Amino acid sequence: MKYRKLGTTDIDVSAICLGTMTFGEQNSEIDGFQQMDYALDRGVNFIDTAELYPIM
Repeated sequence: MKYRKLGTTDIDVSAICLGTMTFGEQNSEIDGFQQMDYALDRGVNFIDTAELYPIM
């Protein structure tokens, strides 16, 4: 997994983000946990939990 610095912090975030907006809508709880485990096992540490972004 590739990582990038988060701004001027010492935090490294994965270049790939797991988006979870549809969790609970399109995924069962078991599916959601399996997908998170899959991503975490591969080094993803950037998880977007926003429900919705406004379009302007």
